[in-house]
This record gives sequence, structure tokens and C-alpha cells, in this order.
Amino acid sequence: MPPDFSLTNRIALITGSSRGLGKAIAQGLAEAGAHVILHGRDADRLKATAAELPNVAGTIAFDVSDTAATHAAFETIKAEHGRLDILVNNAGVIPRKPLLETTDEDWAQVIDSNLSAYFRLSREAARLMVPAKSGRIIMISSIMGLVGRPTIPGYVTAKAGLHGMVRGLSAELAPLGITVNAIAPGFFPTDATDVLHKDPKFSEWISTRAPMGRWGDPLELAGPAVFLASAAASYITGHVLVVDGGLTAAL
Repeated sequence: MPPDFSLTNRIALITGSSRGLGKAIAQGLAEAGAHVILHGRDADRLKATAAELPNVAGTIAFDVSDTAATHAAFETIKAEHGRLDILVNNAGVIPRKPLLETTDEDWAQVIDSNLSAYFRLSREAARLMVPAKSGRIIMISSIMGLVGRPTIPGYVTAKAGLHGMVRGLSAELAPLGITVNAIAPGFFPTDATDVLHKDPKFSEWISTRAPMGRWGDPLELAGPAVFLASAAASYITGHVLVVDGGLTAAL
């Protein structure tokens, strides 16, 4: 019997899904049958995205760095849907600034948005998943959790820390029927990487650096997300799945 990749009738929240990688992942989960809840900070953009995708169960707008707003959002999900089967933590920021120009406030914002917020969202999701003894938490990390680049020290630190969080939460939640994994994308064209993608020299360097010879397509993250969210990945937890065209595998 082939593995079951169906997500029929699963309730899935994907943060940062009004555009970019989050939108592509939401599309993949929806096409696999999940009822997706789209998230972002711009209600109008969310409404437009919802009109483009199938199986949208709703939209919810809040800032993931706002603890009170995060708690209220999960209360809304509980009231409207009664449960949450899948959480994809994707929202985050990646400001680029040299170390000597990075303030304490800059550092705190990056760590909170890309690490602490993932903890809070995972905790609130687990509250809804534990009673069902079932759930999937997927962190969208980055190869920057494995390697480093200049001008993004906070982002690199947050993503490396996120891999530790995956291990810690997976060990605690596995006995409760909840898996916790991460996807670490390489270079994909998004708003966050637009300045790099439009730089001919850098864009070509990434293309020649990756053995597959190109940047990734955002929809190429949909399959890994569907896999980790499905019954096909029922015995996988605490894992970081790298999706980078081989970039970190080759020198």
C-alpha cells in the first residue's frame, strides 16, 4: 500500500502565507486536501490571496511578535474550527545590516520574530493538538541555520536556534502524538531575497554554487511540506529537511 500523502479535512495554519514561500506552502497543503487558514499582517493582501487559493478555511491577521494577539488568534481558531491539525511556522523578518551598525533593538526584533514567535505559536498550537493526541508542527527554517553569511547575524542565530527548538519540542511532544520538524530552504526568489535575486552577480553566483544550477521555485517547497504534514511522515520527528538544490552539500 502506498504511503498516504492526503491531508483531506485537516485544519492547517500557515503563518506568513499571504505571499512568497508561505503562500506556496499553503497552496500545496490546500491542493492535498487541507483546509488552510492564511495568516499575515495585511488583511487586504490576505483577502486577495484567499481568492486565489482552493480550500481556504479563513484568514487571520496579527503580528507574530505580539504575544496577546497570538493568544487571541488561537482562541479564534479554537472557537471557529474546534481544533488545529497542522501548524506551519513561516513568518519572519530578515533585515540586512553590518554588525557594527546593528543595534540591540535590531537584534531583539530578529530573534523575537524568527525564534521566540515560533516558540509561542508552537506552544499555542500544541494546546489544541494535545487533546487530540495528534498534530504536525513544521518550522520553516533556512540553510542559514547551517551556514552563515555577513550582515544577518541575528537571522543566522535565530535559525540555528530554531533547529535546537525542533529537537527539544520533538522529544517532548512525540509521546503526545505530535511531530515537530523543519524545512531549511536554500535560495528562493521572494520579497525577502528580491535585492539579492536582482543582483546579477550574486544571482549567478548562487546558480553556479548550487549543483542543480539554479534558484529554487517557491512551489518546490510545497511537496516537502505536504510530506511532513501527512501520514507518510508519521515516524519522522526532530528532523531538518534541507531543500537547497544541493548548495550546502557541495563545496
